[in-house]
Amino acid sequence: MPKGRILIIDDEEDIRESLETLLSIEGYHITLAVNATEGLERLAASSYDLVLLDLMMPDKSGMEVLAEVRGRDRDTPIFLITAYGSIDVAVKALKSGANDYFSKPWDNEKLLIEIERQIAKGRLEVENLELKRALKQRYSFPNIVGKSERMVRVLDTVAQVAPSRATVLIAGETGTGKELIAKAIHTNSTRSDFPFVAVNSGNLQPDLLESTLFGHVKGAFTGAIATRKGAFETANNGTIFLDEIGNIPVEIQAKLLRVIQEREFTPLGSNDVMQVDVRIVAATNEDLRKMVEEKRFREDLYYRLNVIQLNLPALRDRKEDIPHLVQHFFDKFCEENGKYMSGGHSTLRFEPEALEVMMEHNWPGNVRELENTIERAVVLATGETVPATVLPDTVVHPSGLRIRRDATGNLPADASLYELVADYERQVIMNVLDLVSYSQTEAAQRLSIPLSTLNQKIKRLNIDIKRRGV
Repeated sequence: MPKGRILIIDDEEDIRESLETLLSIEGYHITLAVNATEGLERLAASSYDLVLLDLMMPDKSGMEVLAEVRGRDRDTPIFLITAYGSIDVAVKALKSGANDYFSKPWDNEKLLIEIERQIAKGRLEVENLELKRALKQRYSFPNIVGKSERMVRVLDTVAQVAPSRATVLIAGETGTGKELIAKAIHTNSTRSDFPFVAVNSGNLQPDLLESTLFGHVKGAFTGAIATRKGAFETANNGTIFLDEIGNIPVEIQAKLLRVIQEREFTPLGSNDVMQVDVRIVAATNEDLRKMVEEKRFREDLYYRLNVIQLNLPALRDRKEDIPHLVQHFFDKFCEENGKYMSGGHSTLRFEPEALEVMMEHNWPGNVRELENTIERAVVLATGETVPATVLPDTVVHPSGLRIRRDATGNLPADASLYELVADYERQVIMNVLDLVSYSQTEAAQRLSIPLSTLNQKIKRLNIDIKRRGV
């Protein structure tokens, strides 16, 4: 594979041949143009990693070509080459959009170094642009999985608040995706080209948290051997995400309030006040209103943070999203592990029994727990269908399925489909166990299911194999 594609535009044959020989030996793919007109035609028809352009040509000057190219292409590196070396010409060329300037005869080693450096720089810029686009796509709303009414309402609010400057407070249990929503707000805001800095307030001691947020100067405390930027300075013009905001000590809450009100702070151990323009998105899994009443959280800070509040529902309250989330994580982890992929999507599927178990589970760890469960399933899968036996015990039978019954022992009128099916399944299994004197091996044979599947059902349906009806 060539190191890069270079277009040489020069009317002198010996110059073209000299450059072609030098660069071909170095591994570049070379295209030649004998004048400005041909060079412009080749640039219109194809793309190049770099252009070597002669300044003096009979049909058009290199400066005219440069101006015409830069009118439609600001990125392709262009080096001007001329026999008329002067400071004035060099300055004019660079001001007109040239990336570098070489006089004939040039230094081969210097030319090769600059060409390699410029092509590498251009490719890095393209990679960074592609990475930004990928991140924008990853955290855009279509990639936040949620078809339920509650999630649709959340995403509608995110779409409204993202372009604004408003401070946002995201409330929700651990694992509901608070940071994902925060990144979506940032990515869809006018600050998306600037940093997104996340700080987990619950993992740090007070002194370290203050230093992490506001930075410190050398010698501010024992161990401060060098000056360090804080999260607010790093996030300038961008967004800072303060996770577990309820864990911030009261003394630091006052300093945080000052940043929000005055847009300024003082690094630890310094007397210098720093100005900052940062959007704050905070998150909590606690009831901040209750913390205010208990004097554990400043009321003025609470109202400053709670300009826009987003309440993320627990997964147990939006179970209709589980099949969509399962497919999303199947696609993600199958691609990462290089298995069961076709046409950009996973071919892996849960057996009905396994999906039923997942729909019944209450997911105390929310989407994060579901994500870990799907990753485990992908890693342990030996075929394109995944049985319930692959699911972790905490999902399959955390405490056994308890089926609601009214005073007469029957299912209530509002029983869900899952309760109706589970009740019928439980009765069938218990009847067969009765027939075979509770021999699980024989019961599995009569039911035409593997013994391991029967065991899982017994645990999930809370069937006591020692005495019937419990």
